[in-house]
Amino acid sequence: MTTVADRITLTGVRAVGFHGVYPDERRDGQEFVVDVTLHLSLRRAAETDDVADTVHYGELAERIVALVEGEPVDLLETVAQRIADDVLDDERVASVTVTVHKPQAPITVPFGDVSVTIERSRA
Repeated sequence: MTTVADRITLTGVRAVGFHGVYPDERRDGQEFVVDVTLHLSLRRAAETDDVADTVHYGELAERIVALVEGEPVDLLETVAQRIADDVLDDERVASVTVTVHKPQAPITVPFGDVSVTIERSRA
């Protein structure tokens, strides 16, 4: 596969989800923060100046929130994979990097953030 140099990056998408391995995480929920970078050609969008020729990042943000707020899972890895799968449903996207942050994770020592990052591309 050839490398696609163009990117759309969306950072800091916030949503409350009920993901985690502990019962109180599933019961109480917490904020998750998502960053995504899509690798795709933006040439056509630049030529036409038409939002229909690119990935609408407002709609993408809404889909990310819906996925984070959706069915609870144990792992950040699963949340990230769900988001990557959704992004790659758009055939214009060659690959995607997804980072899911869990700033209030149940860690017993002081910490700033915990996150999982995955990279996925078309087969």
